[in-house]
Amino acid sequence: QVQLVESGGGLVQAGGSLRLSCAPSGHTFSSYTMAWFRQAPAKEREFVAALNSWSSRYTYYADSMKGRFTISRDNAKSTVYLQMNSLKPEDTAIYYCAAAMDALYGISASLGNSYYYWGQGTQVTVSS
Repeated sequence: QVQLVESGGGLVQAGGSLRLSCAPSGHTFSSYTMAWFRQAPAKEREFVAALNSWSSRYTYYADSMKGRFTISRDNAKSTVYLQMNSLKPEDTAIYYCAAAMDALYGISASLGNSYYYWGQGTQVTVSS
């Protein structure tokens, strides 16, 4: 059974940085789209960023994350990272990794229903 394991969350002050990691357990994804979503307390799940392996340059970000967050991958490890800089208190949320075996682009890459595999989430807390 495929599991996605996130790590790297924690407590950071506003303006700081964190790097989240997502690695599959039980499967090596050779072709995939992987994404990060987040959910803050009392809010709906929100798309953060996506990357697909069919096009090595294709990444897709939510508008509010552009310029601060960067999604990247390590092919050898099938690991996807989310580098988060200039963090704000409103970035506080549980961050979830998701994976799909399809090549997703644009709007489809931002929809949670496009993804089949999900991690358990990692908490990110940004203090003011």
